[in-house]
Amino acid sequence: MSSSTAAGRSPIAAETAPLSLCAREPHVPADRLVAEMVPPPRFDSVRFSTYIPDPNQPSQTEAVRVLEGFASGLGPVPGAGRRGFFGFGRAKAPKPPAGPRGVYLDGGYGVGKTHLLASLWHATPAEPALKAFGTFVELTNLVGALGFQQTVQTLSGHRLLCIDEFELDDPGDTVLVSTLLGKLVDAGVALAATSNTLPGKLGEGRFAAADFLREIQGLSAHFRTLRIDGEDYRHRGLPQAPAPCSDAQVTRTARATEGASLDDFPRLLEHLARVHPSRYGALTDGVKAVCLTDVRPIPDQSTALRLVVLADRLYDREVPVLASGLPFDQLFSEEMLKGGYRKKYFRAISRLTALARDAQRLTEPQ
Repeated sequence: MSSSTAAGRSPIAAETAPLSLCAREPHVPADRLVAEMVPPPRFDSVRFSTYIPDPNQPSQTEAVRVLEGFASGLGPVPGAGRRGFFGFGRAKAPKPPAGPRGVYLDGGYGVGKTHLLASLWHATPAEPALKAFGTFVELTNLVGALGFQQTVQTLSGHRLLCIDEFELDDPGDTVLVSTLLGKLVDAGVALAATSNTLPGKLGEGRFAAADFLREIQGLSAHFRTLRIDGEDYRHRGLPQAPAPCSDAQVTRTARATEGASLDDFPRLLEHLARVHPSRYGALTDGVKAVCLTDVRPIPDQSTALRLVVLADRLYDREVPVLASGLPFDQLFSEEMLKGGYRKKYFRAISRLTALARDAQRLTEPQ
């Protein structure tokens, strides 16, 4: 094999125009939204055993211990009937046992909350069809696609529902999801969640338990809070974000990398406004690397929030991002980084920086 065929490159790829995210307008049926409520590819193989606690943060070791015990108590219910795709034909859910039926993982970005949440999903002794994992946004999209009552019926036969990044900054959606969770708790579904932080309540942007418990109101008694201290693991002992490439280098790499996309950053931002965020995952189907030219500061908050969702989907799928223009830590204005969505923007910077490091291998001589 010649060196040009290694690491996802091939002579054929070098002669083929790269993909364009701007040329894609995916449509996602409701059944796909349900089927995809599993840990994303980045967390498909994580387990409690692969979580490496920081020895200086005993709360991390304690969280693993508690979650392992929580998972072991969520085994199959004797005599519970199997359900159809939307919940029809299953036996009535048993009365939930006394005590907390939920856990809330409280910590800053990059301390491994999603790793632990996915590990809980994997460790729960129930078939995948009886467990659901998704972000808050994905859950609200499911309600929008199926309707409230159908969503309750679809999920009420589950043993566990994991919600990553519970959105505390949209009162309407918070009430909607809190009502949904109340119905699911009544049906015996166990819950696990992480959350962002309310606007104006950021402090250091690290912990949100009080806000979370207050926003879910009547459900707070069902949750045990696990505080997870630590620094952003994506930057522990790692170098600063790599310097941006030139436009020519990004274009050349996109053309030489099989499955890579190539888009002008301002055009991509415009395209994201025409695609519902629930479809950003489908937007990246089959993409092995994202190459962007002319990265500039984000012009407004709506655009910034859409980019945050795309960054999450790329990070979940471990898609490296190679870019020219400004480095990713200069995407958001000072005003944005001090405002109500600060935690989201720092998460996006952290994740895009990690993906930029991953993309360095694409530019190395083969």
